[in-house]
Amino acid sequence: MLKPRLIPSLLIEDGLVVKTTNFKNPKYIGDPVNTVKIFNEKHVDEICIFDISATRDCKEPNYKLIGDIASQSRMPICYGGGIKTVEQAQKIFNLGIEKIALSSILFTHLDLVNEISNKVGSQSVVLVIDVKKRLLGGYDIYTHNGTKNTKTDLIQFLLKIKELQFGEIIINTIDLDGTEKGYDFQLVRKVFEHISKPITILGGAGSLDQIKSLYKEFKIIGAAAGSLFIFKGKFKAVLINYPDKEVKNSLY
Repeated sequence: MLKPRLIPSLLIEDGLVVKTTNFKNPKYIGDPVNTVKIFNEKHVDEICIFDISATRDCKEPNYKLIGDIASQSRMPICYGGGIKTVEQAQKIFNLGIEKIALSSILFTHLDLVNEISNKVGSQSVVLVIDVKKRLLGGYDIYTHNGTKNTKTDLIQFLLKIKELQFGEIIINTIDLDGTEKGYDFQLVRKVFEHISKPITILGGAGSLDQIKSLYKEFKIIGAAAGSLFIFKGKFKAVLINYPDKEVKNSLY
């Protein structure tokens, strides 16, 4: 039975873990392999790793780094960044990654979703949708680390993809990225109305109380966060953290 999940989200730029605010001004955090090793000790539900430089620089996934991370991880990993073909996806799965995330490619080769699912199963394919709120309401989808507005309405796109073979969708809120102001509940409600797949929300989490409120309203949902599990205190000192089992269970 699917349960609520609490998911750290790591961004990799040029082989290093960084943290952005509104998808800008990346701040160096540390080495990705060491960061994953620390999360291992925290008994994390799963972890998302996004290589934000792969798509930006039109590079293939960094298979060496992915393999190093997977070999050290004792938790399920979802990896995204630079995946453009079935062959690339298969190579990443062969390295020990459990899920792959597709984002920018959805707007140039949407058929890739089913092509990969037919090879490895839909449960291993995750769609990542980065959105910004429009001034007059609604949400536009952006790609390439928030620099390219596809001029595609989120709800219309959700209707378009609802019959595709994928296991999960991650909605990432660019306006709230790194702000710790809390999730956009209005956005989550809209997504729940139009998609029946498992949903993970990312962008804005600043406290466990905010996550508890998310679980209370939406029950079965993935709550992902970057800053919350990377920084501590008002000065944002880098300190990898994750709630222990007792605290985590109290959120549900």
